Amino acid sequence: MNSFLEQDIFKLINICANELGVDAYVIGGYVRDIFLKRNSKDIDVVTIGRGIDLATKLHEKLGPEAHISVFKNFGTAQVKFNDLEIEFVGARKESYNRNSRKPIVEDGTLEDDQNRRDFTINALAIGLSQNNFGKLLDPFGGMQDMENKIIRTPLDPNITYSDDPLRMMRAIRFATQLNFTIEEKSLASIAENKERIKIVSKERIADELNKIILAPVPSVGFKLLFNTGLLHLIFPEMVKLHGTETINGLSHKDNFYHTLEVLDNVCKKSDNLWLRWAAILHDIAKPATKRFEPGHGFTFHGHEDRGARMVPKIFTNLKLPLNEKMKYVQKLVELHLRPIVLAKTEVSDSAVRRLLFEAGDDIDDLMALCESDITTKNPNKVKRYMQNFEIVRSKLIELEEKDRIRNWQPPIGGEEIMQLYNLSPGREIGILKNALKDAILDGLVENNYESAKAFLDSKFTEIKN
Repeated sequence: MNSFLEQDIFKLINICANELGVDAYVIGGYVRDIFLKRNSKDIDVVTIGRGIDLATKLHEKLGPEAHISVFKNFGTAQVKFNDLEIEFVGARKESYNRNSRKPIVEDGTLEDDQNRRDFTINALAIGLSQNNFGKLLDPFGGMQDMENKIIRTPLDPNITYSDDPLRMMRAIRFATQLNFTIEEKSLASIAENKERIKIVSKERIADELNKIILAPVPSVGFKLLFNTGLLHLIFPEMVKLHGTETINGLSHKDNFYHTLEVLDNVCKKSDNLWLRWAAILHDIAKPATKRFEPGHGFTFHGHEDRGARMVPKIFTNLKLPLNEKMKYVQKLVELHLRPIVLAKTEVSDSAVRRLLFEAGDDIDDLMALCESDITTKNPNKVKRYMQNFEIVRSKLIELEEKDRIRNWQPPIGGEEIMQLYNLSPGREIGILKNALKDAILDGLVENNYESAKAFLDSKFTEIKN
């Protein structure tokens, strides 16, 4: 701990606090992360007095390289210096209105400030003033909870979670990120207070959900969300994946737990948040497409197309971005069966070209998703699938080098077709463009201007006769 406090920034805060004659403490996540040996650039400083005054004094001493932002309405200020962000606030106590998670704030003591913290591990404080520099204040046993890897609230969890229901999501997020266990009473309280999540904005919920998804093993968080009932309220489409059904002795797998396996598998390959969302949504339409065929079993025909069509609505409901990130997820959901089908059959050049054409620069992510989708416990099946995927990968590389199909543009576009054959905009242009595309992807025509022109001449003659 001393090595952290030896940093110049803390020495300067110490000098500033002494000059102003106030007590100051570094508190919360930064202190927690010191002991967890996690890098943190966000420093929260609480002072018994006006946080803005201490921030202003520090800014003066740091000089023009530092930047200060003052939020008078909230009584806070932020100083940015190098790669550090230091938030200053006066110690306060809070009370809550039942229908809002926005607290009524008034000045308080350090004890009041620690009482309002969400978890014991986030209530740790270290003195920064002359009379307490380096002293650890741990009124709720946060150090012991860190040692025991426990998430626990400082006060009665029913009060903590009811006051600010987002803390329920934060509890699950910290448990997932840190591989901690939520204390038994606290976990029961989340289930008891789950309906309170409805007063939290969807944007804040999505932010916590994304942090869970970016954890090393996000299935931990999703199981907690499911078991407490929170998932049913924030993401009901995913809950519908849960469960199995048996008819005439034939069953299907539990697609909820399968999805979590796929998600964890993807996380071993990539830290791309949106690839992880594609893993979550790849089978999202299976409940809607489930059918039972006597003598065969359950089928989910078309779940990839239906799932792709569901993505925009899910992103809208969860307040996720409706931009190229959503379209990327939609594309991977729509295409996720294609490499698997190729891996099961003889790999034709035509099929690989079409896959390259449709996936474009996302082909490697698509392959990562498909490999992650193999969750069978039969080692022989896994080996066979992976060997076939290697064949598909080799074909992808070989044909891309030869034909340059990735992000392919036709050698002759629509406008030139109109000029060549003196056509007005209409159905004939689309027929010629699609015929050329199919011919090149099927390997019937080389991907160059001369071959394309010869093909179009022949095709134009054909549709005119």
